[in-house]
Amino acid sequence: MKIVYAGTPQYAVAPLAALVEMGAEVAAVVTQEDKPVGRKGILTPPPVKQYAVERGIPVYQFHKIRDCVDKLSAIGADAMFTCAYGQLLTQEVLEVFPKGVWNAHASLLPELRGASPVQSAILEGKTQTGVTVMKTELALDSGDILLVKRCAIAEGETAGELSERLSALSAEALCDAYKLIEAGDENLLLQDEGRATYCKKIKKEHARINFAAAAADVRNLINGMSPSPAAFCSFKGQPLNFYRAFACEGEGGACGQVLSVTKQGIVIRCGDGCVRVTEAQFAGGKRLSAADIVNGRKLSVGDILE
Repeated sequence: MKIVYAGTPQYAVAPLAALVEMGAEVAAVVTQEDKPVGRKGILTPPPVKQYAVERGIPVYQFHKIRDCVDKLSAIGADAMFTCAYGQLLTQEVLEVFPKGVWNAHASLLPELRGASPVQSAILEGKTQTGVTVMKTELALDSGDILLVKRCAIAEGETAGELSERLSALSAEALCDAYKLIEAGDENLLLQDEGRATYCKKIKKEHARINFAAAAADVRNLINGMSPSPAAFCSFKGQPLNFYRAFACEGEGGACGQVLSVTKQGIVIRCGDGCVRVTEAQFAGGKRLSAADIVNGRKLSVGDILE
């Protein structure tokens, strides 16, 4: 079965690599255009393109895939697999592939449809998530389900760490999906629209910490926004980023007040309970562990974070 693989970021590399190593016939890769990166704006290819080029797989970087249906059709593929591609598909694109277009979505659909399922699973305090392979249709992440793979979310796990695990799980899922579709063994399950939830695109302004909130919510925000865009507050008029936190107990203090500073973490009062932060970054500095913060005397008991 000849396929086109559409994906863009690092997350999508592991599934592509797994399909190639399994022996799947990947006729071409479709990815987003090269973009300027860093302060110098160096034009950089997406990770999926880099992998494909290294392995001699033809790469297409359509500005708008909906305007390139003829080129897509000329590849002659039976199906298309997508994973974090980043463009909406039209009906004309879906009709190119006789065996369908299949997407690996990083949630337990119909929960967390949309642009930020990995971060949102942590932001919402979920203890379990996973990957769903669905048959793509025009409505957002609403296609029939081919298979699901689940995983637990660990205490203190960040969105970056969870993303790496879900990338590997997506690799397993798409390999299994390839075998099922090639064999014509497609037992699809309708999504329950009554259980559908949606997640928005994450922006920097969503990452500001409100220490008047419950400790569990502050913890989820810090871990869900790590490593990017990074949850932040203000300390002495400068931004202070946090990258990992745990809910904990603590006595006294106002919301945002530092209650203790140890190598095990910085304990900060919240509206309900406290959080223990173990990784942070001060303005103009690098990311530090709690032990580094203690050694550098960068925070003291009684300091107020806003």
